[in-house]
Amino acid sequence: MATGKIIKALSGFYYVLHEGIIYQCRGRGVFRKKKITPLVGDIVEFQAETLKEGYILSIEKRENELVRPPIANVDQALIVASTVNPDFSPLLLDRFLVLVESKRLEPVIVISKMDQLDEEKLPSIMEYQRIYETIGYPVLLSSMEELEKLNKIEHQLANKTTVIAGQSGVGKSSLLNLLDPALDIETNEISESLGRGKHTTRHVELYNIAGGLVADTPGFSSLDFGELELEELSECFPEFVAVQDDCKFRGCLHVKEPKCAVKAGVENGSIAGHRYNHYLQFVEEIKNRKPRY
Repeated sequence: MATGKIIKALSGFYYVLHEGIIYQCRGRGVFRKKKITPLVGDIVEFQAETLKEGYILSIEKRENELVRPPIANVDQALIVASTVNPDFSPLLLDRFLVLVESKRLEPVIVISKMDQLDEEKLPSIMEYQRIYETIGYPVLLSSMEELEKLNKIEHQLANKTTVIAGQSGVGKSSLLNLLDPALDIETNEISESLGRGKHTTRHVELYNIAGGLVADTPGFSSLDFGELELEELSECFPEFVAVQDDCKFRGCLHVKEPKCAVKAGVENGSIAGHRYNHYLQFVEEIKNRKPRY
């Protein structure tokens, strides 16, 4: 038996990386009986007679697990938001950040297509960069024309397993191709009529990039908060967590409660108003979601 990491799952086969060699494996029947599905990112014990004939025998305990995309043992999420085409959306960025925080992953924000941004809109993007960096998030600006900026992104990827998130068309696959041209991941042009890109990634796969493993995935195909409880939402806003002990009431939801430190932070400008407004929207969304049976 040997130990390796699943780096790709496709058509019932699992591709396990062990000491620089990839073995094509199938899962044992016991996994189906126990309704266990091996995931990309899993650390597994396997046995292989040849490079094409292997079987996964057991799966080590997972540090974490994502459902969409299906991947395990992720360290961080690279959230890509474009400046234009599609336009930068703070609401969508905050939605991604909440989902990533809820999975206890480290978020890294990449703002792409800086070379396509009109000069009059540049101050707005720079202000958003300042706000999110103040919260504590790394914010990296990327451009197809300024390859030296990729060095900062590569530094974030080293020695970590990273999943890339972001809406269609923001340039996730293009960014990976820039980081490693040998990948040649399929990309599609933006649909002018829809204003968004089409999903081109068909499966989850980990690529060895910049000394780390990076997943090119179909992304967070569902952006709802179906697994997030109302009481957990504020924990996904680090700037709220930093002051919540100063709220008058324990368990303060930061909505209508008096002497709330979060609302005070919004009033004095230490907490960004748009972040708080998005929080209120998410509160209502969670309150109004249909119960699951």
